[in-house]
Amino acid sequence: MRTHFLVPALAGGVSAIVSEDGTGRLPALGWNSWNEYDCNINERVFLQVAQAFIDLGLKDAGYEYINIDDCWSVQPRRRDSQGRMIPDPNKFPNGIKGLADKIHAMGLKLGIYSDAGTMTCALYEGSLYHEEVDAATFADWGIDSDPRLDLKYDNCQYPSQWNDQYNYRPDIPSETVQAPPGYDYGTSNTAERYRRMRDPLLSQDRTIQYSLCAWGAAHVERWGNQTGHSWRMFGDIYPIWAGKNGGYNWGIMPILNQAAHHWNDTGFWGHGDWDMLEVGNGDLTVEESRSHFAMWAALKSPLIIGTRLEGIQSDILAILKNRELLAFNQDEVYADAVMPFNLDRPLEPTTPNSAHPPSHWVGTSVAGIHVFLLNTENYPRDLGVTFADVPGLDTSGARRFLVHDMWTGQDIGEYEGSFTLNVRRHDTAALRFTAVDGGHPNSDWTPRLG
Repeated sequence: MRTHFLVPALAGGVSAIVSEDGTGRLPALGWNSWNEYDCNINERVFLQVAQAFIDLGLKDAGYEYINIDDCWSVQPRRRDSQGRMIPDPNKFPNGIKGLADKIHAMGLKLGIYSDAGTMTCALYEGSLYHEEVDAATFADWGIDSDPRLDLKYDNCQYPSQWNDQYNYRPDIPSETVQAPPGYDYGTSNTAERYRRMRDPLLSQDRTIQYSLCAWGAAHVERWGNQTGHSWRMFGDIYPIWAGKNGGYNWGIMPILNQAAHHWNDTGFWGHGDWDMLEVGNGDLTVEESRSHFAMWAALKSPLIIGTRLEGIQSDILAILKNRELLAFNQDEVYADAVMPFNLDRPLEPTTPNSAHPPSHWVGTSVAGIHVFLLNTENYPRDLGVTFADVPGLDTSGARRFLVHDMWTGQDIGEYEGSFTLNVRRHDTAALRFTAVDGGHPNSDWTPRLG
């Protein structure tokens, strides 16, 4: 029996993949091996992470996917006599199926990786031209205790005949070829390469969450919702606050600047993906990690931990487990990401020098209206809002609100007209506004209403 299907037209005329069991309706929560382990993976790594999910309380917080990234199959590249990918027997002596059974027995879900090219980014076997057999193989590996799994599908190493006529790469503007007005990027070769895997996945008798790792190419935000459950919107993340590391690796600030251009490209059953979490990695300070996590959660991005859990610092773990930010990300009623408002400078095109994305963001949840105040400056700074200028609060009919700190879980107090606080260097204040009795101040408002 099929458990998922393509709905041709949802409200607003947007197509989406809908799963009867709810997979993909909300952003995925999990962990991925790439940021910390690169190709140095094996069965033991994933079992240790799964156990850490339980021991550290991450499973109880809602994280569920243990995702294998690149380098899991045999080298040199080859397939078996049935055309199926072959897991590296040294890394995975029990195969991916054996690992999946163990992960599922722990009450968690497994994620697997492949590529919409003939090879992966690390030059392992890709799925282009093998979509039917690979989708069936992944589905076979996902059975038993829990039939659901996640497929991260990358965008490397495809033959030149699959180049787009009008190439669009938001992270590499020099490679962009201007398309004529009205051009439909859903007809691009990139879109077709990803659709080639969509239909085989939908034909399986179990749910496979389809995560398009397309780097924002071919304006994936315009066709990703009818192709997968989430779609990468930019180049690879790197654990630095600002700037760029090499040709494809971006800091937190440039990625967030790009997100400010696309906050409204996400909703139920489809989510803009701003890449894996680097919380606690590299040279990021605790404050920078707080900002990173808060804004990714507020943007309704999938929250895929890329941190080594063994020996994780308590303050970093507390960020990843913040109950109120996770609840905002996983809200069952309001799908909209936060929107920027009260811009203190024009929204700039994204470059490695994009160090100052908007400081003021607003969204809503079942708990109230939420305001996020991001300090991008290199010094502590007073940031605040005049209530009449805050979308959602301005039309609530009230002047006085109860302000709540989502980081501490404590109420700050009642305020009338405005609210200001001092925000540390590169930190983010995560605030919730309710009526003074704790009720929702404006339950009819959403960011898409402006």
